[in-house]
Amino acid sequence: MTQSEGGAPVDPETKKEAVSRDETQDNSPAPDEMQKRYDDLNDRFLRLAADFENYQKRLARDLDQRVRFAIEQFAVELLEVADNFERALSAEDGAAREGLEQISKLFDAVLERHGIIRIESKGKRFDPAEHEAIAYISSEQEEGVVIDQVCQGYMMHDKVIRCAKVAVSKGKECE
Repeated sequence: MTQSEGGAPVDPETKKEAVSRDETQDNSPAPDEMQKRYDDLNDRFLRLAADFENYQKRLARDLDQRVRFAIEQFAVELLEVADNFERALSAEDGAAREGLEQISKLFDAVLERHGIIRIESKGKRFDPAEHEAIAYISSEQEEGVVIDQVCQGYMMHDKVIRCAKVAVSKGKECE
Protein backbone atom coordinates (compact mmCIF):
# COMPACT_ATOMS: atom_id res chain seq x y z
CA MET A 1 0.00 0.00 0.00
CA THR A 2 1.11 3.49 -0.74
CA GLN A 3 0.43 6.67 1.18
CA SER A 4 -1.56 9.61 -0.10
CA GLU A 5 -0.38 13.22 0.19
CA GLY A 6 -2.16 13.53 3.51
CA GLY A 7 -0.34 10.48 4.79
CA ALA A 8 -3.32 8.11 4.75
CA PRO A 9 -2.72 4.70 3.19
CA VAL A 10 -4.16 4.25 -0.35
CA ASP A 11 -4.92 0.96 -2.04
CA PRO A 12 -3.32 0.82 -5.58
CA GLU A 13 -6.55 -0.69 -7.07
CA THR A 14 -8.63 2.19 -5.72
CA LYS A 15 -6.16 4.65 -7.19
CA LYS A 16 -6.41 2.97 -10.66
CA GLU A 17 -10.22 3.07 -10.54
CA ALA A 18 -10.18 6.76 -9.61
CA VAL A 19 -7.80 7.55 -12.48
CA SER A 20 -9.88 5.55 -14.97
CA ARG A 21 -13.08 7.29 -13.88
CA ASP A 22 -11.44 10.66 -14.40
CA GLU A 23 -10.11 9.64 -17.86
CA THR A 24 -13.51 8.24 -18.88
CA GLN A 25 -15.29 11.41 -17.89
CA ASP A 26 -12.77 13.53 -19.80
CA ASN A 27 -12.86 11.37 -23.00
CA SER A 28 -16.64 10.82 -23.28
CA PRO A 29 -18.25 12.81 -26.10
CA ALA A 30 -20.87 15.45 -25.46
CA PRO A 31 -24.54 14.42 -25.70
CA ASP A 32 -25.00 16.52 -28.87
CA GLU A 33 -22.07 14.70 -30.50
CA MET A 34 -23.48 11.33 -29.42
CA GLN A 35 -26.87 12.24 -30.91
CA LYS A 36 -25.21 13.29 -34.19
CA ARG A 37 -23.26 10.02 -34.39
CA TYR A 38 -26.45 8.08 -33.63
CA ASP A 39 -28.37 9.97 -36.36
CA ASP A 40 -25.56 9.36 -38.90
CA LEU A 41 -25.40 5.64 -38.11
CA ASN A 42 -29.19 5.35 -38.19
CA ASP A 43 -29.31 7.14 -41.56
CA ARG A 44 -26.63 4.79 -42.96
CA PHE A 45 -28.57 1.80 -41.65
CA LEU A 46 -31.84 2.98 -43.25
CA ARG A 47 -30.13 3.64 -46.59
CA LEU A 48 -28.44 0.25 -46.52
CA ALA A 49 -31.75 -1.45 -45.71
CA ALA A 50 -33.45 0.41 -48.61
CA ASP A 51 -30.60 -0.48 -50.99
CA PHE A 52 -30.88 -4.13 -49.98
CA GLU A 53 -34.66 -4.11 -50.51
CA ASN A 54 -34.20 -2.54 -53.97
CA TYR A 55 -31.56 -5.15 -54.78
CA GLN A 56 -33.96 -7.95 -53.82
CA LYS A 57 -36.73 -6.46 -55.99
CA ARG A 58 -34.38 -6.02 -58.97
CA LEU A 59 -33.14 -9.60 -58.57
CA ALA A 60 -36.70 -10.93 -58.47
CA ARG A 61 -37.63 -8.86 -61.55
CA ASP A 62 -34.55 -10.08 -63.47
CA LEU A 63 -35.28 -13.69 -62.54
CA ASP A 64 -38.90 -13.33 -63.64
CA GLN A 65 -37.79 -11.93 -67.00
CA ARG A 66 -35.25 -14.73 -67.52
CA VAL A 67 -37.91 -17.34 -66.77
CA ARG A 68 -40.45 -15.70 -69.10
CA PHE A 69 -38.05 -15.62 -72.03
CA ALA A 70 -36.16 -18.86 -71.35
CA ILE A 71 -38.03 -20.71 -74.09
CA GLU A 72 -37.72 -17.95 -76.67
CA GLN A 73 -35.16 -19.78 -78.83
CA PHE A 74 -37.25 -22.95 -78.65
CA ALA A 75 -40.31 -20.97 -79.71
CA VAL A 76 -38.49 -19.41 -82.67
CA GLU A 77 -37.52 -22.89 -83.89
CA LEU A 78 -41.10 -24.12 -83.54
CA LEU A 79 -42.29 -21.26 -85.70
CA GLU A 80 -40.70 -22.92 -88.72
CA VAL A 81 -42.98 -25.90 -88.11
CA ALA A 82 -45.94 -23.56 -87.89
CA ASP A 83 -44.94 -22.05 -91.24
CA ASN A 84 -44.97 -25.49 -92.86
CA PHE A 85 -48.43 -26.13 -91.44
CA GLU A 86 -49.60 -22.85 -92.94
CA ARG A 87 -48.29 -23.88 -96.36
CA ALA A 88 -49.93 -27.33 -96.11
CA LEU A 89 -53.23 -25.74 -95.12
CA SER A 90 -53.23 -23.77 -98.34
CA ALA A 91 -53.33 -27.09 -100.28
CA GLU A 92 -56.61 -28.19 -101.89
CA ASP A 93 -56.86 -31.81 -100.59
CA GLY A 94 -60.02 -31.95 -98.37
CA ALA A 95 -59.31 -34.79 -95.87
CA ALA A 96 -55.68 -33.86 -95.39
CA ARG A 97 -56.71 -30.27 -94.96
CA GLU A 98 -59.16 -31.12 -92.16
CA GLY A 99 -56.49 -33.07 -90.25
CA LEU A 100 -53.97 -30.28 -90.70
CA GLU A 101 -56.49 -27.75 -89.40
CA GLN A 102 -56.90 -29.77 -86.20
CA ILE A 103 -53.12 -30.02 -85.79
CA SER A 104 -52.79 -26.29 -86.41
CA LYS A 105 -55.41 -25.49 -83.73
CA LEU A 106 -53.62 -27.74 -81.24
CA PHE A 107 -50.27 -26.18 -82.09
CA ASP A 108 -51.69 -22.66 -81.62
CA ALA A 109 -53.13 -23.68 -78.23
CA VAL A 110 -49.73 -24.96 -77.10
CA LEU A 111 -48.05 -21.75 -78.19
CA GLU A 112 -50.69 -19.65 -76.40
CA ARG A 113 -50.17 -21.57 -73.15
CA HIS A 114 -46.53 -20.44 -73.32
CA GLY A 115 -47.46 -16.82 -73.98
CA ILE A 116 -46.83 -16.90 -77.74
CA ILE A 117 -49.49 -15.25 -79.87
CA ARG A 118 -49.85 -14.44 -83.56
CA ILE A 119 -49.52 -10.87 -84.78
CA GLU A 120 -52.58 -10.01 -86.83
CA SER A 121 -51.41 -7.88 -89.75
CA LYS A 122 -53.76 -7.95 -92.73
CA GLY A 123 -55.77 -4.73 -93.08
CA LYS A 124 -53.82 -2.91 -90.34
CA ARG A 125 -51.38 0.00 -90.65
CA PHE A 126 -47.77 -0.99 -91.26
CA ASP A 127 -45.83 -0.98 -87.98
CA PRO A 128 -42.04 -1.46 -88.34
CA ALA A 129 -41.91 -2.87 -84.79
CA GLU A 130 -44.20 -5.76 -85.81
CA HIS A 131 -43.87 -5.98 -89.61
CA GLU A 132 -41.14 -6.49 -92.16
CA ALA A 133 -42.14 -5.12 -95.55
CA ILE A 134 -41.08 -7.40 -98.38
CA ALA A 135 -43.19 -5.76 -101.08
CA TYR A 136 -44.67 -2.34 -101.79
CA ILE A 137 -47.67 -2.82 -104.10
CA SER A 138 -50.27 -0.46 -105.55
CA SER A 139 -53.80 -1.40 -104.50
CA GLU A 140 -57.25 -0.05 -103.65
CA GLN A 141 -56.21 0.25 -99.99
CA GLU A 142 -54.76 3.51 -98.73
CA GLU A 143 -50.99 3.89 -98.50
CA GLY A 144 -49.26 2.16 -95.58
CA VAL A 145 -51.88 -0.55 -95.02
CA VAL A 146 -50.83 -4.22 -94.95
CA ILE A 147 -52.57 -5.93 -97.87
CA ASP A 148 -50.96 -9.39 -97.71
CA GLN A 149 -49.07 -11.46 -95.16
CA VAL A 150 -46.44 -13.81 -96.55
CA CYS A 151 -45.08 -15.09 -93.21
CA GLN A 152 -46.83 -14.99 -89.83
CA GLY A 153 -45.35 -12.81 -87.05
CA TYR A 154 -45.38 -13.78 -83.37
CA MET A 155 -45.17 -12.11 -79.96
CA MET A 156 -44.13 -13.63 -76.67
CA HIS A 157 -45.27 -11.81 -73.53
CA ASP A 158 -45.60 -8.43 -75.31
CA LYS A 159 -42.24 -8.83 -77.07
CA VAL A 160 -42.04 -9.39 -80.83
CA ILE A 161 -39.98 -12.54 -81.40
CA ARG A 162 -40.51 -12.58 -85.16
CA CYS A 163 -41.85 -9.82 -87.37
CA ALA A 164 -44.58 -10.64 -89.86
CA LYS A 165 -43.38 -10.48 -93.48
CA VAL A 166 -45.95 -8.41 -95.30
CA ALA A 167 -46.82 -6.63 -98.53
CA VAL A 168 -47.74 -2.99 -97.99
CA SER A 169 -50.06 -0.87 -100.11
CA LYS A 170 -48.65 2.20 -101.80
CA GLY A 171 -52.17 3.41 -102.64
CA LYS A 172 -53.92 3.75 -105.96
CA GLU A 173 -51.68 4.20 -108.96
CA CYS A 174 -52.44 7.32 -110.97
CA GLU A 175 -52.75 6.69 -114.73
